[in-house]
Amino acid sequence: MKNTIKGGEFIVKETNANNVFIVEDFTEEQSMMKESVIEFIDREVWPHKERFEKKDYAFTEELMVKAGEMGFLSIAVPENYGGMGMSFMSTILVCDYISGATGSFATAFGAHTGIGTMPIVLYGTEEQKQKYVPKLTTGEWFGSYCLTEPGAGSDANSGKTKAVLSDDGTHYKISGQKMWISNAGFCSLMIVFARIENDKNLTAFIVEYDKENPNGITMGEEEKKLGIRASSTRQVFYNETVVPVENMLSERQNGFKIALNILNIGRIKLAAACLDASRRIINNAVNYANERKQFGTSIANFGAIQEKIALMCTKTFVTESGVYRAAGDIQNKIDALISKGMPHANAELKGVEDFALECAILKVYGSEVGQFNADEGLQIYGGMGFSEDTPMEGAWRDARISRIYEGTNEINRLLSIGMLMKKALKGEIDLMTPAMSVANDLMAIPSFETPDYSILFSEEKEVLNKLKKTFLMIAGKAVEKFGMDLEKQQEIVLCAAEILIEIYMAESTLLKTEKLAAKTSEKETSLQIAMTQLNLFNAVETINRKGKEAIISFTEGDEQRMLLMGLKRFTKYQNYPNIVALKKEIAAVAIAKNEYPC
Repeated sequence: MKNTIKGGEFIVKETNANNVFIVEDFTEEQSMMKESVIEFIDREVWPHKERFEKKDYAFTEELMVKAGEMGFLSIAVPENYGGMGMSFMSTILVCDYISGATGSFATAFGAHTGIGTMPIVLYGTEEQKQKYVPKLTTGEWFGSYCLTEPGAGSDANSGKTKAVLSDDGTHYKISGQKMWISNAGFCSLMIVFARIENDKNLTAFIVEYDKENPNGITMGEEEKKLGIRASSTRQVFYNETVVPVENMLSERQNGFKIALNILNIGRIKLAAACLDASRRIINNAVNYANERKQFGTSIANFGAIQEKIALMCTKTFVTESGVYRAAGDIQNKIDALISKGMPHANAELKGVEDFALECAILKVYGSEVGQFNADEGLQIYGGMGFSEDTPMEGAWRDARISRIYEGTNEINRLLSIGMLMKKALKGEIDLMTPAMSVANDLMAIPSFETPDYSILFSEEKEVLNKLKKTFLMIAGKAVEKFGMDLEKQQEIVLCAAEILIEIYMAESTLLKTEKLAAKTSEKETSLQIAMTQLNLFNAVETINRKGKEAIISFTEGDEQRMLLMGLKRFTKYQNYPNIVALKKEIAAVAIAKNEYPC
């Protein structure tokens, strides 16, 4: 399977369904890994959820050790450093299914295997990799990532922590404060970002931590948090902490670049981590709806409950479609670069960097779906959902953090448009030609021919193509008006980002279902077809609203009227789907199966 488009190019080019990865494409090895992870979570984690809510940090550490013994900490690590050396796709799979039971364990796992380990795997010297990675791979040591400071959050490069070179040039002394550090309470290694002299950019260091010999490192108390209560989260203070010069990670001032690239990887992994959490929330909600009796019948028989179940299932299916599509694209890019002789670490960095825009989209969409599902799941439970005796209360609190870490969703929305525009300016994507074509379409007389919609998704593809025109129309006009100052118009950029996100997710879902139908049959994929059609309708409605908000905010007069007419033309169907019927169809399957149906 080959990439047919580059990162971000989905907005101006069509993708063939045969070129997207879907979970039904898992290899036998990947399917076995999936079952192994599910078994581990069902046996070791799910039955003990109350221990996480009671802030049992020792239990989280204990489970991390067991995960190391099972090999789950080593999936992405090359074999010559003690890892399994499995594919990028396999790391996404494991992130998906290991994160379903509780946000506390998911956060500890993600912080260690991702931002705690991968900076060394991807940027370390051979000596650093040989010294540290095997210990992190087995769970002998656990890692943490020390970037955020009281005055440096979204603006990560503004950190004040200092690294001062000793007179003899053998070591640095690090002094400063970090906060919101996951795994701080049981880590043995920290990736610490500090500024040398008055450098413009931060530098990254590998810092060992031994409680018996703290080397100028002190810890704050465990933070009192809304959710992920058994995820160790502390402030870390450095007072002339001695770090050998050979423990500088990569080059001087390369820390900010490391932080950005590691965040790109973290974003798609976070979206994946919201998936099985959503599936388990749906399972519980459907179980409860089938068992709970009111007015002489199960509440699952009520349309208001069925609507919630249908939307929860659909949004989860959409998220899965996007996550694995992007993971497949990244994997293909990595494989192509390796085949040309590029070292694996460089290939992985370049592969993810090319699809950083998609990673940002998925982080936003996946985290918001996770919270939507937790909220609706709690609502289905009613008053019982508000009780700590049911799983929904903890799931609702755990879900909230996902919209904040790995870059807030607001930052990621702004980044998605910024990255797309940057690709256009570099000539990597031609946005101007299709944008000008759309401008010409606005002046043309629309066709009144009745197309043949007998082929599966023929009308949906036409609708999707018009949605892309909507984005190009609005974004093109905004660039024309504001130029390089567009980034200062954050409200308009956020509208454009919402349109971009809905297009990518709707297309990903359509492509997945089209490929699945070709592998089986339209009859066997009737549920997925219904979810694809429901999601596309909702995407059209969102894009119509956000498009109108943008247009009337920066245009007026004849120009505004023309753009609004274009928006109306680009956001309508020839044949609208029966939305209530689609919701009932989706809910009926989930209720009959008594679980998430896909």
